[in-house]
Amino acid sequence: MTSPTSRRTLLGALLAGGALAAAPSLPRTAPRPAPHHPHRPAHPAHPATRSTRTLYLGTYTSTSPGGTGIGVAGYDPAAGSITGRTVVTGVENPSYLALHPTGGTLYAVDEQQNGGVTAVALADDGTFRVLGTRSTGGAGPCHLSVHPGGRWLFSANYTSGSVAVHPLAEDGSVGERTDLVAHSSPAPGPGQDGPHAHQIITTPDGGHILAVDLGNDTVYTYRLDETAGTLEQLSYAALRPGAGPRHLTFHPDGRHAYLACELDNTAVVCGYDPATGTLTPGDPQPTGTGSGTSYPAQFLVTADGRFAYLANRGHNSITRYATEDGGAALRLLDTVPVGGDFPRHTAFSPDGTLLLAANQKSGTVTTFRVDTSSGALTPVGTPYAAPAAVCVLPV
Repeated sequence: MTSPTSRRTLLGALLAGGALAAAPSLPRTAPRPAPHHPHRPAHPAHPATRSTRTLYLGTYTSTSPGGTGIGVAGYDPAAGSITGRTVVTGVENPSYLALHPTGGTLYAVDEQQNGGVTAVALADDGTFRVLGTRSTGGAGPCHLSVHPGGRWLFSANYTSGSVAVHPLAEDGSVGERTDLVAHSSPAPGPGQDGPHAHQIITTPDGGHILAVDLGNDTVYTYRLDETAGTLEQLSYAALRPGAGPRHLTFHPDGRHAYLACELDNTAVVCGYDPATGTLTPGDPQPTGTGSGTSYPAQFLVTADGRFAYLANRGHNSITRYATEDGGAALRLLDTVPVGGDFPRHTAFSPDGTLLLAANQKSGTVTTFRVDTSSGALTPVGTPYAAPAAVCVLPV
């Protein structure tokens, strides 16, 4: 997100005074969770040439200038160019997106006072159908993810400091919430007004759920009851006070993860024990952005585990690291200008050859070629205009 002050100012604008209508609700009867689209292809076909693929864009719709919904664009993996296609409307502030493992349904948070999660069906002919929205039980949801089994959706309510679980039906629609867990302890960090859940993901082994809370300087470990859809807290890992942990990304070995700490401008390598779910943070490491706070956003790690990249919003750069000791250490290599203002979110293309960055304040998406040998980043294409772009999801 933004800095603590500007983030709260933004959320105040987004959430205040009922300016945004409550998310529409589906019928109250929750569908029974079931395997989703078992025979659908991994990614539905879209009306595009063979040389282009689809890029989904999360935006803020209540800012000015802002987006008008979930952007849908095409990108050329060879040239790195991006071209616009259409917009999926009817979703307020779809600031974070996630795709179902089968590729048949797209999910978005509705980052507003009455927070919600919305499902969008992706048809084989390239058309879209909004399936409906469910309440997350909190305010300002800013992250969501789908459990690898495809039957559960997790979301993190930033403003409320809580995480929610919803079942997913066979058609991809979202059922009534089965759990809502508030982060009541430990106490908020210095300068914080309370917990602020910022991310919730499943560990690579599938055995645990991790929730990163910026306000509490904590990462929580949960076990999911896959029958009831409830979370049981097993442990938590405390970062140093004032760190402001934001997003965590695993190394391919599944035993190490890299944590972006947006408030103290550091990166932290964490050890992970699949047997217990215990996360053990190491010492804070520099981002290469100099003094001051550059508000690190998130990590990406290459599929071969050799390189890691950290987006820095205040510095408008991407830090490149080499991983060492089997993923247990990071070695800072350089920083690369992102070519935009405030890189809120980055993502690799599926083949790992491109890195795309959503630059919130400049309203652009910039693209880089990834050198698979050195990890070097080279700008390609022309910045793509996308007002208030805050999430990129290339498929």
